[in-house]
Amino acid sequence: MAPIVSILLFLVAIFLGYKVYNSIMGPVEFNKAKEERYKKVIAKLKDIKAAELAYQEVVGGFNGDFDSLVQFLDTAQFAITQRRDTVYDDVEKNKAYGIDEGYYIEEVLIDTLRFTSVKDSLYAGDRYKTMMNVPGTDTKFDLDAGTLDKDGTKYAVFEAKVSKDVVLQGLNKDLITQEKMVQSVDGVNGEYLKVGSMNEVNTSGNWPKLYDTAKDQ
Repeated sequence: MAPIVSILLFLVAIFLGYKVYNSIMGPVEFNKAKEERYKKVIAKLKDIKAAELAYQEVVGGFNGDFDSLVQFLDTAQFAITQRRDTVYDDVEKNKAYGIDEGYYIEEVLIDTLRFTSVKDSLYAGDRYKTMMNVPGTDTKFDLDAGTLDKDGTKYAVFEAKVSKDVVLQGLNKDLITQEKMVQSVDGVNGEYLKVGSMNEVNTSGNWPKLYDTAKDQ
């Protein structure tokens, strides 16, 4: 009887040891996998943001269709300009006061020097053609664009997002649920990884600065 009890106690000890180990290492492994996935997803969201801001600069407004956005990037060009300040006599005012000079007009002139490809300025290679795909999944980002009326003024807005459920698929479900409830300065707040907003004038992402490089800030 004693050997059986010893074996049972040994098995219980192994089980409890596994549970303790898993309770410690489970969140550690989850966070490691989460960080790797978030980095890849956020890199895509940054590409989408760059495309939208370029579209706004060249065309005006934002674009809520990925195919149209890619077509824009295929052909669009930035104008490279130079600003010049110039001053010249205000002939009419000087004449009205009976003087040759004394009053001047200041103007700012913008000269277009050349044009450069938008896609070559923003991306290395043609990765913009796959910016709509959520890394590691068969899912595409949700993209929307439109206008927001704020105090009688209409502002162009856009939003690209993906649920954390999609990004973290296959990991511990309880930890995913906890992650979706995060509200922290150092965390990705809410249920989505996203950039932009349809509810406020904002083109930033909802991730903390630790995911940004010096170039992004």
